[in-house]
Amino acid sequence: MYGICDLSIVSCRKEPTDKSEMVTQLLFGEHFSILELQEKWIRIKIAFDNYECWIDKKQCVFIEQHTFDILNITKNYYCTDLVQIIKDDKTKLLFPIVIASALPNFYNNECVIGNKSYTYEGTSASVDFSALNWQTGVLETALMYLNAPYLWGGKSPFGIDCSGFTQMVYKLNGVKLPRDAYQQAEHGEILSFVEEAETGDLAFFDNEEGEIVHVGIVMDDNKIIHASGKVRIDGLDHQGIFNYDKKEYSHQLRLLKRII
Repeated sequence: MYGICDLSIVSCRKEPTDKSEMVTQLLFGEHFSILELQEKWIRIKIAFDNYECWIDKKQCVFIEQHTFDILNITKNYYCTDLVQIIKDDKTKLLFPIVIASALPNFYNNECVIGNKSYTYEGTSASVDFSALNWQTGVLETALMYLNAPYLWGGKSPFGIDCSGFTQMVYKLNGVKLPRDAYQQAEHGEILSFVEEAETGDLAFFDNEEGEIVHVGIVMDDNKIIHASGKVRIDGLDHQGIFNYDKKEYSHQLRLLKRII
């Protein structure tokens, strides 16, 4: 069985209960396979990053395998406005979608989800990786999320966590990253020194047990943009992140990675 998100943002849970922690989110247009079906909940694997989680089965549309397969091979278009309105063509109802939401089967300002069509007149892009514009694109995208509040499991400008932030920024620049920081740290080329890092590289940080618990995007001039309390810009050196507001180090540097 397969499904697709037809709502603005859907909470994805660790366990099949509303009281369970949110571990990630589905944005409009994201599709998935269904691993387990219960009376109220379904356990899913998100097609974009293979992340497994639980959602309320009332918060999606079920689709056939051939539709799922087509979505996997079709060129992806995404909303590139911070927030934009989309219209259900049948009911004429308007609702918001956020940046990085997918626009399935997008053509001539319309996208299709199951047997529903939607009109979308905001800005969109079919994102492909371009080494030529990589650093500029990553920085411009990252700055769009500036001041977004921190939210564990979040992926939107209304609430986002550190790895959700890096994943969305990379997604909008044509590069797939896994969902969690420790998973992202398994990819790319290790950099030996902070001085080697360039805009768009990722910096990872660990806790006292040596577990990677935080990630951010390197900027020029020894700065980093990351989600901590909110998406913010702080200093970065060989020790870690220096919080400009508190005038102290907030995260201990573990490693630097060049993903592309």
